[in-house]
Amino acid sequence: MAWQKKALLAAVVVAVVGGSAYWLWPKTSAPAAAAQRQMSPWAMPVPVRVVAAVPSDLRVQVKAIGTVTPLNTVVVQSRVSGPLQTLHFNEGDKVTQGQLLAEVDTADYQVQLGQAQGQLEQNLAQLKNAEADLALYAKLREQSSISAQQYNNQVALVEQLKGTLKSNQAQLDAAKLQLSYTKIHAPISGRLGLRRVDAGNLIQANNAEGLVTITQSSPITVVFAIPESQLQQVRSAFRSGTALTVEAWDRAERQLLSTGALTTLDNQIDAATGTLRLKAEFANEQEELFPNQFVNVRLNVAVQEGAVTIPQDAVQYGSAGTYVYIIEENKAQIRQVQLGAVDNGLVAVESGLEPGTQVVLEGLDRLRPGRAVEVIADIPATVN
Repeated sequence: MAWQKKALLAAVVVAVVGGSAYWLWPKTSAPAAAAQRQMSPWAMPVPVRVVAAVPSDLRVQVKAIGTVTPLNTVVVQSRVSGPLQTLHFNEGDKVTQGQLLAEVDTADYQVQLGQAQGQLEQNLAQLKNAEADLALYAKLREQSSISAQQYNNQVALVEQLKGTLKSNQAQLDAAKLQLSYTKIHAPISGRLGLRRVDAGNLIQANNAEGLVTITQSSPITVVFAIPESQLQQVRSAFRSGTALTVEAWDRAERQLLSTGALTTLDNQIDAATGTLRLKAEFANEQEELFPNQFVNVRLNVAVQEGAVTIPQDAVQYGSAGTYVYIIEENKAQIRQVQLGAVDNGLVAVESGLEPGTQVVLEGLDRLRPGRAVEVIADIPATVN
């Protein structure tokens, strides 16, 4: 029983001490508690930077992926066989049409030319002799000193030799042509690739591998495809007669490589992909574009005048669609928007915003509808 009394006494002491502490502890006023709640970072106004929706002229662009394609690519081949005597080019050189590139040994073809020339001269001498006899036979025929058959035979011989002479001349021309083929010239202007055979090798006529490849690099084309859904828009703009500019950007779409013009639309849609191939031509005077290079293509179809535009970074995406945050009475509110064309970081707002509406551009990660905001003005740059 003694231990029960001690436990009861201890409980009474704890109760008295607790009650005294409650009544003697300093109280926090309601205004101070509200101030403490306002000091919480999640309750304070969110600092944001805003931008106004403004009307501007916006380019309507069609984006695609393209491949740089040369207008012409030629494999330089020898038209005659023989030892490759000399190369007159360096790999990677830029050459012009008709420029001498290589020479094949001419010894065999000089011999063939000499044979054709000798045969021609031999038959020419026979023809002259036969024509002289024919003139004599003509006088004797008038005097009835020879028969008509002898005269006619001589006429036939002269005509036969004339025909043989034409054949000899053709053989001589062919021998000259074969000799000319020992000098290999550039069939087009362009840039040379790596050579495929060295001087001193015996080459065969019309070898498929050839000596070297020439690729026309200026001008050059870019081939790309657009979806069938954009065909009507592009086709109408192309038929209007206005030149449609095409921009070629690098793989990361950070650098504009070159600007050209749309030249051709393919004549049918690819049934497998549902796309239409297009071709644009670029001057490429500085060779910004390289054959078979991958590029991002932007086809400028039209200009949308007076479109309400905002920075693309201000647009948010949710389950209900695209939206932006606007400022009303220093609070953030959601506004659903319908977007249009995009041009260089700006996007057209087809519905949902009026010109001059303030749209939140920075500070979006902490916003929610009804959240208090503090608009931060840009600090003007100081001049030292």
